[in-house]
Amino acid sequence: MKTRTNTYLESKPRFEILDGLRGVAALGVVMFHIMECYPYAVTRWVMPHGFMSVDFFFALSGLVIGYAYDDRWNRMSTWAFFKRRITRLQPMAVMGVLIGICFFYYSGGPTFDLIDSAPWYMMLLEALLLIFMIPLPKSLDIRGWGELTSINGPIWTLMYEYVANILYALFLRRTGKILLGIIVAFCALLTADLCLQLNLWGNLLDDNFQYTVNGGFICNPEHVYRAMVRLMFPFTMGLLLSRLGRFISIKGGFAVASLLIVAMVSTPMLTDLSPLHEGVFELLCILLLFPLILSIGTGSRLQGKRATQICTFVGQLSFPLYITHYPVMYMHFSWAETHMDSPLGTHILVGVVTILMCIAIAWACLKLYDEPVRNWLKENWLKR
Repeated sequence: MKTRTNTYLESKPRFEILDGLRGVAALGVVMFHIMECYPYAVTRWVMPHGFMSVDFFFALSGLVIGYAYDDRWNRMSTWAFFKRRITRLQPMAVMGVLIGICFFYYSGGPTFDLIDSAPWYMMLLEALLLIFMIPLPKSLDIRGWGELTSINGPIWTLMYEYVANILYALFLRRTGKILLGIIVAFCALLTADLCLQLNLWGNLLDDNFQYTVNGGFICNPEHVYRAMVRLMFPFTMGLLLSRLGRFISIKGGFAVASLLIVAMVSTPMLTDLSPLHEGVFELLCILLLFPLILSIGTGSRLQGKRATQICTFVGQLSFPLYITHYPVMYMHFSWAETHMDSPLGTHILVGVVTILMCIAIAWACLKLYDEPVRNWLKENWLKR
């Protein structure tokens, strides 16, 4: 008879295409971040919507968590669920903070005007707070961008991933399809509030974030709202899709879904037409394109050994790459700012080397740290 003490051993077949799509989206984030330091006239053309990969990650998370855990609650406690999620997420979160410490003082300059004057003990204190997923108010910013995670920017999304896990374990897992559908519809309205600048609650005041879902990485009421909206529709939509089980099976599903992601993140910014055009584009991507991509990725099957190898590699790399790349990007920002007049070929070479460095660091962290630590936790913590 199976008991709660060994439910950690129970695993379901993986959706390998979804793993591959997570990797494609992670590469989109890296490309977006590497272009952030260049003038808008350039960045509006090169992967300008890479930030939407974050929203896609939340959608993937909702679908995968629903698939993996919805039918296990009769033999798994809430604490057992949290232990599994901590084992999956926290080791790389810690590594992301440690890498942020290592690169912090190497990324000073005009872009990050607070770094040179940041006391070492304050950096270590904030790193400790981030390890425990405690957001930092703007008053404690030690980089100069006002982020709630000054050591390593993308960790803010992991904080909200934990929020989604808590909401799922305490509430969403108990909802039926109809109630969940109502929640999804309400969250879609909130997404439209951001994208169309409806300003339903009168709280959208930041002029730098209008007609867009972007934002959420600052600790103030507006950006907390933005982060929750970015989290809730994709996550609940993915969860509902997993329960409905209506997927699309097509030949070459991985290639088609990957091209859809690439098309989304590489579409030029539409703000030159009008801010509303940009907002409509983002809204349609989130409300319509995300469910289509997830449905294709879940319903289709990989064909051929090569495709399986690619999905496995980029899928394994995706989370380590996402959570460790930004400290390297900080250095790239500082270099680009002081070498903006360098030849185009130099910028391309440095950009390629930076991306390769990020991939190498992520792979090393995965194989030398993340996998061994998670295996140890499974044997010595989850079993108990």
